[in-house]
Amino acid sequence: MASSGSKLRSVLLDLLERAGWSAGQVFFATLLAGGAAVSAANLPWRYSSTIALSAAVSSVILTLVQYLVRATNLPFWPDMLVRLAKTFLASVAASIAAAQVFDMTKFGWTAALNVAALATITALGKGLLARGQAPAATASGTASVAAPRRSPSTLPASTYTEAISR
Repeated sequence: MASSGSKLRSVLLDLLERAGWSAGQVFFATLLAGGAAVSAANLPWRYSSTIALSAAVSSVILTLVQYLVRATNLPFWPDMLVRLAKTFLASVAASIAAAQVFDMTKFGWTAALNVAALATITALGKGLLARGQAPAATASGTASVAAPRRSPSTLPASTYTEAISR
């Protein structure tokens, strides 16, 4: 049984990992949404940084809600779908917060949804890459070792397992 300090450390690392990836994905998506004709000097660095920080905060809040309702110990694909939905929602919320919108009819929904879609696609790619390789099969068709738990997390498997366990 893991100590409560070790469990807390694992949960904090999970929150940090998710927030960091969300911030990076939204930052990258915001810069990409500027288009190919934009030079490095004209990229929206300040706006991208603001929206990335907002996405990180949104990610932490959404993940804490997920922990509070005890919906963290999910198989790979449901976990991936939850992460994709949270990335999309965090990105849209970050766009709204960064724009300081009070009149939703004047908000740039197309740009916000484009950024959210790009961030979600990068989150899908990260999750699939983090999943890792399947264990090698033996001649009898069975895996030579027990298959490790698949997760879309980039944390070490033991840390992630400890964080999401009840």
